[in-house]
Amino acid sequence: MEQSLDNPAVGVTAARQSVPFAVAAQPGGGLLRAKLAERLFRSATARLPLTVRYPDGRVEGAGRDGSPVMVLHDPRGFFHRLGTARLIGFGESYQAREWDSTQLAELLAVFAAELPRLVPAPLQSLRRAFDLRRPGGAANSLRGARRNIEHHYDLSDELFELFLDETMTYSAALFHQNPLGRPDGGFATLADAQCRKIDRLLDLCGVGLGTRLLEIGSGWGSLALRAAARGAQVTTITLSSNQHDAVRRRADAAGLGDLVDVRLMDYRAVQERYDAVVSVEMIEAVGREHWPTYFRALRRLTAPGGRIGLQAITMPHERMVAAAGSQTWITKYIFPGGIIPSQTAIDSESQAAGLHMLHDFSFGRHYAHTLRLWRDRFSEQREAVAALGFDETFRRTWELYLAYSEAGFAAGYLDVHQMVFATD
Repeated sequence: MEQSLDNPAVGVTAARQSVPFAVAAQPGGGLLRAKLAERLFRSATARLPLTVRYPDGRVEGAGRDGSPVMVLHDPRGFFHRLGTARLIGFGESYQAREWDSTQLAELLAVFAAELPRLVPAPLQSLRRAFDLRRPGGAANSLRGARRNIEHHYDLSDELFELFLDETMTYSAALFHQNPLGRPDGGFATLADAQCRKIDRLLDLCGVGLGTRLLEIGSGWGSLALRAAARGAQVTTITLSSNQHDAVRRRADAAGLGDLVDVRLMDYRAVQERYDAVVSVEMIEAVGREHWPTYFRALRRLTAPGGRIGLQAITMPHERMVAAAGSQTWITKYIFPGGIIPSQTAIDSESQAAGLHMLHDFSFGRHYAHTLRLWRDRFSEQREAVAALGFDETFRRTWELYLAYSEAGFAAGYLDVHQMVFATD
């Protein structure tokens, strides 16, 4: 049975079931939109520091030696998808092998840096009228939240093991700074950088011997295990059955099973109070309509005098507002139900819940470096990815996802923060 990339109900899990993750035929119609998309694209790329190569030998763009190169294999297909589905079509065209680049993240970083100016202002005002809306089934209700988490995190533990370091930490690492202020170190130091990030947040929240700690969003247990190793009594919750079982196994193997209570449950169902509550890159999966509930829960679950530690990806507020409710390539194929908050939104929602911020530290460049290491590792493991049952289109989907994310942080379009809040 062949699945379609144009069906929002079909996600990357299709490949895990050995079902062809195939791109649908070009949608009918849309000739005028394709022509407009081509005109806008060529006008934009003519002034961008990149090079576009066409099958007929044409070369366009303002790139020089060393600039990223975009190779269009099928211009007609590319402009058709771009005109019909805009940025979703841009991504789907890559999945469909209609264009390529050997410098994918660098190419996407150029587009990300210029995103607000790529489309003329008069046309930007029409965005809402033409944007695809998110399907109702992607909402993060109690049932929907678990389904959305399973869509991504329950793909295959073996898949994530192929590109994460031995700590199995799937969030921004914190590297040492080199003299130029840029993250330093390669994959061999990634585990150390992940532990540095975790320890920093635990230190800020005062987690130590006897601390009753709640972690919202377990991942594969790296934070819970490091907190337990300090003597904290850890409760960690997740909606991923794969991760629940993995954390349980890892805690027992480390001899920390009596200090780590792993629960398969939603944060809204937790009733106890804790000395500290931490949540690393989980707010992005909460959903904008549930942010008030999320921040009220953080306050409710924190004992008097306790601390709340968040690590959150952020985006500019105006871009967040513009994208709210719209279907994007990321929400269609990678994180259904997700939305990245702005720092403004976090400030507003936390204050409304009665929290006040004690500390804020941003390290977006470090996330770009983390993602580069993951993407390099993922690309090196293409044969192992295929051996797990994931096809070529799935591989291109994830390479684009990792490069897309890396580009956002490299261009400054995205950032990541560690924040600490108090309830008093």
